[in-house]
Amino acid sequence: MAREAPEPPRTSRLPRPIRAALGRPGATDPVDPVGPLTHRPRPWTRALGLTAVVLLGAWLGLLVVGNVRTPVGPMDTTMTLRPSLSGGTKINVSPLGALELDSHVAPIRLDVDVDRLDPVRSQVFVEHPELLSGLQDEVTHDVRQGTTELAVRSCVAVVSGATALGLAVYRRPRRALGAGGLALVLLAASGASAYATWNPKSVLEPKFSGLLSSAPSVVGNARSIVTEFDVYQQELARLVTNVTKLYEATSTLPTYQPDPGTLRVLHVSDIHLNPAAWHIITSLVKQYRIDVIIDSGDTMDHGSAAENTFLDAIEDLGAPYVWVRGNHDSPTTQDYLAGLENVRVLDEGKAVTVAGLRIAGSGDPQFTPDRSVVAQGDPAERMMGIRLASALRDQERAGTPVDIAVAHNPVAARETDGTVPLVLAGHIHQRRTEVLPHGTRIKIEGSTGGGGLRAVQNDNPEKVRTSVLYLDRSTRRLQAWDEITLGGLGLTTAEVSRHVPDENAPGAPPSARTPSPSPSTSFQGTAPWSRKPFWR
Repeated sequence: MAREAPEPPRTSRLPRPIRAALGRPGATDPVDPVGPLTHRPRPWTRALGLTAVVLLGAWLGLLVVGNVRTPVGPMDTTMTLRPSLSGGTKINVSPLGALELDSHVAPIRLDVDVDRLDPVRSQVFVEHPELLSGLQDEVTHDVRQGTTELAVRSCVAVVSGATALGLAVYRRPRRALGAGGLALVLLAASGASAYATWNPKSVLEPKFSGLLSSAPSVVGNARSIVTEFDVYQQELARLVTNVTKLYEATSTLPTYQPDPGTLRVLHVSDIHLNPAAWHIITSLVKQYRIDVIIDSGDTMDHGSAAENTFLDAIEDLGAPYVWVRGNHDSPTTQDYLAGLENVRVLDEGKAVTVAGLRIAGSGDPQFTPDRSVVAQGDPAERMMGIRLASALRDQERAGTPVDIAVAHNPVAARETDGTVPLVLAGHIHQRRTEVLPHGTRIKIEGSTGGGGLRAVQNDNPEKVRTSVLYLDRSTRRLQAWDEITLGGLGLTTAEVSRHVPDENAPGAPPSARTPSPSPSTSFQGTAPWSRKPFWR
């Protein structure tokens, strides 16, 4: 006689903690009281996995269908949303390069690819330039329509992508729909962040790369940006107009048209015997029509007399050259430069007037290649800066106030705070800009020589850095500046980013645009310079 199989255990006979963990009190199915407890994933693991599925699915959805082709003025463009850590907008103008704007802060970036220039529409603007005045409204309408369509398509893309991938991974419709809903929430949160941080003035401070870095006139000259445009739509229309002109010129980039009311200063520093620097400076002098070059020192490396012939190229740069001694420049170097035709050497607070600008400076008090002398460090730099500040006050009392001060070391330059609107420095091979507590703006330039010949010793070449400063011809105040960055030794990248001081940006209060008559005015952030001396 066959023996009956034993009755399967009921979960009701299990201990109460196990029944509670299983969530199936009274179930009659066979269970393994140990297996489910040991293999069930933890909540944070499930959440992490769901997040990964949502993000990957949303990205795939945007990649496949999350773009919109739309005309913007005379151009056919493709707008796409991309995942990004910093946000912003990138406009790709193939094959000329790219233009980046810090338009918003969010985990999504707007990419606009200029696919082609419509020959029919562009020809209309070429033959009837008066129509360009109406381009602003057309561009605004096209961009609004394109971004609206892109937002709707992106919502569909991320929900569809996350839902489809969730269904493929979990094979449960409810879990897949949850993934799609979470993707929509994340996209909505990203959109809200972009809206909250939207910066329409970002078009005033674009960053160029590729061939576009050779065309600073793409968004107009500095004075036009400051005085003529105060809304985003107008700047966008100007951008589209100029990009149209770039395509119209085919491979010939437009020349820079300087505003007659703008003085252009090229700030270079720390060339360190790199002969390539002279070619770069010559090109920039021609392209930007530079009025004066200011070198904040360390043109040499050892300061020996044998290096002096390196300086002969300065006479052929095409612009006056104002120079102060750096800690790698010897008195021998200074004497040789003083004998060159177009060079003005500044030392001990000496002031000169070049191209309508009053410039004063002092050479570095230390010559560090001389190992027989112990370097005195920052205290010596501060003392030199104090003497320079005293000379600047003397110039003010004499009725010849200085517009720009120059010192090699930033430690010395900071001592001039409150005595001059703008002070230039170098030395640290890093580019920095800030407004000091008493209103003086200090601009520290990187190495225009890419660290010099010593750069060959580094694994990663140091980049070449220089800046073009735009000053109003009547007030001689800084209006804007372009930071130019080139790839170092063996590299060919180029980038130009434009910056506008807060007090000169459209929408700034009138009080920020005119010097304050009160000597007790306090300056915060990027407050404007006051001509009223602080020592009275």
